[in-house]
Amino acid sequence: MAVNYNLNSPNRQEEINIFMKAEKLIEKIKAHPKIADAGMILCHNGLVRVTSRDGRKVLAVEVKVDRQRLIEVIQRIKGRSGIVEFLAEVREGRFSVGDDLMILVIAGDFRENVIAAMTEAIDFIKKDVVTKKEVFAV
Repeated sequence: MAVNYNLNSPNRQEEINIFMKAEKLIEKIKAHPKIADAGMILCHNGLVRVTSRDGRKVLAVEVKVDRQRLIEVIQRIKGRSGIVEFLAEVREGRFSVGDDLMILVIAGDFRENVIAAMTEAIDFIKKDVVTKKEVFAV
């Protein structure tokens, strides 16, 4: 299950049970009423990789997501200077090598603002939003 938090949507709907690809999120951002203020759209597509940081072979990853903390990071990133829109989809469950875990898309005025916002978002999500357990080959 994936959750899309678009806090700017007219109905403030927080959960959509469809995991969208980056292209769809980019389309949504391009439809934002203030997209003319943006000079850059940046995407991050986090995947399950075959080896862990310590070199062991990974078979799968089990992911849990703190939805409230995800909402908090989205709100914080949207409040940064120069950011027009930020959309995030983070999947929860068990995933195999190559599967998408999260897709983040940020639009903003200048690359310095957008890249800094993306770095902050990724770091916060990996540290405080997502709990992941790697399943190793024996």
